[in-house]
Amino acid sequence: MTERIWDKFLTEQDKAVFKASGYGALASWGKRPALLVIDVSYAFAGESAMPIMEAIKKWRTACGEDAWEAIPVIGQLIGTCRDKGIPVIYTTGTSRSDGWTSGSWSWKNGRRKEAPTTAHGLDGNVIVKEIEPGPRDLVVRKEKPSGFYGTPLESYLQLLGCDSVIVTGTTTSGCVRATVLDAFSLNFRTTVVEDGCFDRSQASHAINLCDMNAKYANVLPSRTVLDHLASYPAHQFDLPSGAGVDTSRVWY
Repeated sequence: MTERIWDKFLTEQDKAVFKASGYGALASWGKRPALLVIDVSYAFAGESAMPIMEAIKKWRTACGEDAWEAIPVIGQLIGTCRDKGIPVIYTTGTSRSDGWTSGSWSWKNGRRKEAPTTAHGLDGNVIVKEIEPGPRDLVVRKEKPSGFYGTPLESYLQLLGCDSVIVTGTTTSGCVRATVLDAFSLNFRTTVVEDGCFDRSQASHAINLCDMNAKYANVLPSRTVLDHLASYPAHQFDLPSGAGVDTSRVWY
């Protein structure tokens, strides 16, 4: 059996419990997926690959080099989905300039008040240019971890007739996991792309992938997901036309 990223963190008893209890079975794929790209913005990726301890000096939420290993994978998934006419939906943060709407985010981070929402004039909520949204993609603004909470994401998926989601982005233990749990609770078949997600803690990344794979989603490598996407019929969704959308500016 192929070793999984989380295996080195599990005890032999953990492995035995998962096997005996039946968790981690491979669920069937959905027929009408959307690709979700969770929070791959400058605040979480930084502007280039650099060691995380350097990256967080500028962006306190940055995930360092692991982000820039995942971004090309996400880009390949986005390209495949666009070619197939499969919906690509991004999420990113939003807040008032005075920080009032941060609410509970301010309770557990000692640097919350010192960190600006911009660095060197760059808005941290902007999706990194390497995988920036196209004119036919959708972007959802959110204030809390889940892409579903307080946003129109569920209604967009209903309008598109989606029965499943393929989830990428960051952080694996935070906004990705929260989005996956809500997708599961809403009965969307859910796939998490193992190498298309990243976190600032490698242990949290691995263990949360393990837990999601056990109970809520199929956690699969991008090569498996891309192979499966190739089997979907093309252009089965009524996507936005993109007419009049100026992608040279932050339009979302």
